[in-house]
Amino acid sequence: MHRTLRILTALVVTVAGLGSCALAFAEGDVTVALTAHRITVSQGKEARLPAEQAKPGDVIEYRATYTNHGGSAVRDLQATLPVPAGLEYLPKTANPLRLSASLDGKSFAPVPLTRRVKLANGKTEVREVPASEYRALRWSVGSLGASAARTVVARMRVAPLETVATVVPAR
Repeated sequence: MHRTLRILTALVVTVAGLGSCALAFAEGDVTVALTAHRITVSQGKEARLPAEQAKPGDVIEYRATYTNHGGSAVRDLQATLPVPAGLEYLPKTANPLRLSASLDGKSFAPVPLTRRVKLANGKTEVREVPASEYRALRWSVGSLGASAARTVVARMRVAPLETVATVVPAR
């Protein structure tokens, strides 16, 4: 298979498979339904199209709706959305806007993430981590009442092929 076609196939599988990743985070009586739409702009108006296929540069909007099917409230609900390799979170597109992010899918901190960087002169400086390095997003939903639902939203861009080529091994 041609390398570019292999990379595009990997992106399509990633976009389609994100739903199963998000389902793993629901527990007990809480379920999560994930939808993905490709966002297009024509004559200044946005349209949401099915995201069954995506190409580099496309913007995908993910909506994860957490629903409590139980008879009592669920406390301390954390809504988590992975950012798979080949996709880049677009800052300030999340709803709710207050969220945490992770570079490894395990440790989360409020957005924007920062890191200490050692400069050539030996001093250290705190710098913002590029959102393209985020691997997961998390919202602290808090309590979710019986039969209640809560939706979280984030947009991601399909990374350029050059970027994806560095994370998708050649066969």
